[in-house]
Amino acid sequence: MDRILILDFGGQTTQLIGRRIRDLGVYTEIFPAETKIDKEMLHETKGIILSGSPYSVNDPDPPWPDPSVFDSGLPVLGICFGTQVMMKQYGGRITSLPTREFGRSRVHFRRASALFDQVPDGFVSWMSHGDSIDELAPGFEVVGESENRIPAAVEAAAAPFYGIQFHPEVSHCEYGDQILENFAVKICGAAKSWSMDLYIEQSIERIKQRVGDQKVLLLISGGVDSSVVAGLLVRALPPEQVHLLHIDTGLMRKNESQEVIQDLEQLGARHLHFVDASEEFLSALEGVEDPEKKREIIGDLFISVQQREVERLGLGDAFLAQGTLYTDLIESGKGVGKKAQVIKSHHNVRSPLVEKKRQQGMIVEPLDRVYKDEVRRIGRKIGISEELVRRHPFPGPGLAVRILGEVSPEKCRILREADALYVEELKQRGLYDDIWQAFSVLLPIRTVGVTGDTRHYGYVLALRAVHSSDGMTADVYPFPFHDLREISARITNSIREIGRVVYDYSSKPPSTIEWE
Repeated sequence: MDRILILDFGGQTTQLIGRRIRDLGVYTEIFPAETKIDKEMLHETKGIILSGSPYSVNDPDPPWPDPSVFDSGLPVLGICFGTQVMMKQYGGRITSLPTREFGRSRVHFRRASALFDQVPDGFVSWMSHGDSIDELAPGFEVVGESENRIPAAVEAAAAPFYGIQFHPEVSHCEYGDQILENFAVKICGAAKSWSMDLYIEQSIERIKQRVGDQKVLLLISGGVDSSVVAGLLVRALPPEQVHLLHIDTGLMRKNESQEVIQDLEQLGARHLHFVDASEEFLSALEGVEDPEKKREIIGDLFISVQQREVERLGLGDAFLAQGTLYTDLIESGKGVGKKAQVIKSHHNVRSPLVEKKRQQGMIVEPLDRVYKDEVRRIGRKIGISEELVRRHPFPGPGLAVRILGEVSPEKCRILREADALYVEELKQRGLYDDIWQAFSVLLPIRTVGVTGDTRHYGYVLALRAVHSSDGMTADVYPFPFHDLREISARITNSIREIGRVVYDYSSKPPSTIEWE
C-alpha cells in the first residue's frame, strides 16, 4: 500500500507523527535518521518526513539524513529539527534563540501554501525549540511566522520541500491533522488504505508466526494494555498455549488484584495464575528513594518472580508477552533512531532481565507501535469490556512511583485509600470519563494542621488530572473549584494521616504526566 516514510532523529514525538497520519488512513513506516533511500525503499513510498530531535544542527555530531533523501524526487516535510536540517543542508544558517519557543504560539501566514490548505491564519501551533532559522537557504521562502515574528513555516520554490518549526503531530496543535493530511494526501498523493482493523489482523498474524506452537506467558497487571494483549493472544493462539500471570506486588490500586482475576476469567483464558509477592517487592524497595532505582528493582523482581513461576508451573522456555506501548519505548530512549533520549526508564523496557529476554528473541509485544487511545480502540474491537477499556492508565511500577521517596507498606495503604476516594468522587461527579488520567501522589513532606483543637502533622497529597489522547502531550484538567474543594475536604476528613491536599497544574511538556 502507499506509505509515508518518517526518519527518526531521536525526537520524543516521532512515533506520534506516524500515528496521526495512520489515523488519516495512510500507512507510515519509521526508519533511523541515516537510512539510505534506495530503489527498494522508494517502492510505494509517496513522501518523506524528517522528525524533531533533542539535538541541535550545530552540535558536533548531530543525527543527519543521507543525501539520497533530498535526491529521491519525493516531497519532503521537515518538522522542527527536520526543518533546520533542510536549511543547513542547502546553505541556510541556524542560531540559538535568546528566548526559546515552547508551547502555544499563533502562526500568521505571509502567503498561501498547499501545506496550509483549509488552515486559517492565526491558528494555534505547538512549539518546542531553542534554535531558529537565522538565514534562509537559497531557493526557500518564509510562508508563516510565529507570533514572535520568528519563521514558523518555509517552502522551496523549485522542489517539493516544506519545513515547519512547530509540531502538528501533538494533540494541542490546532489543525495539525489537516496539515499532515495536506502533506500526505494532497501533496504526496498517498491513498488512504490503512485501518485499525488491518493492524489487528497483522498483530494476530505476527503473534502466530513468532510464537508458533510454543507457550507464551503474559504478565498481566489488569490495566487496559496487558488486558488487550491477553485478548490478542487468546485470538491468535490455541488456549492451551496462553498462560496469564498476575503478580500482586503490594503496589496495586485498591481491590485491583481481585478485579484482575475477574477480568481474566471473562477473557476466556484457560490458564490463570496468581502470585502474592507483595512482601518481596516491599522488602526490596526498603530504603530506596531514587525513582530510577525503584523502576530497576521492580523490573528485575518482576522477571525473577516470573522465572520462578515458570519453573514451578513447568512452562520451560515460554515466550514473555508484555503490554509495552510505544510511549514506554521512546521515553526509555528506545526510539527507532540511535539518538533517542531517556526521559524515564520503564521496567518493561530497560530492565536488564527484560533486555536479556529481548536479546534471546523471546519477547512478544504486539502493542509496541501504538498509543493508549489506539489500544482502547483495539480493545473495543476485540471484545474487551467497556469498564476495562475506560480504566485510567496505571504505571507498571504501580504506587512505588506515586510515593515520592522511600516506599513502605504504611505509605502504600495511605495512598491506596486516598486514591480510591479520589477516583470514587470523580465517578460520582460524572468527571471520570472526561479525564484521560487522574491519580494521587504522596509527597515526602509533612505539614502542620489543626484537627479540632489539636495540632496535627500530616502528609501532603497531590492530585493530578490531565487531558490527553496519547500520553505524549497533556494539559491540566480544568476542575471546577467547588469539586476540588469538596474532594480535598473528603480526603483530609477520611484519612487522618493526610493533612493537606494540593493540585498539580503542570502540562506535558515540560512536565511528565507521572511524577517519577
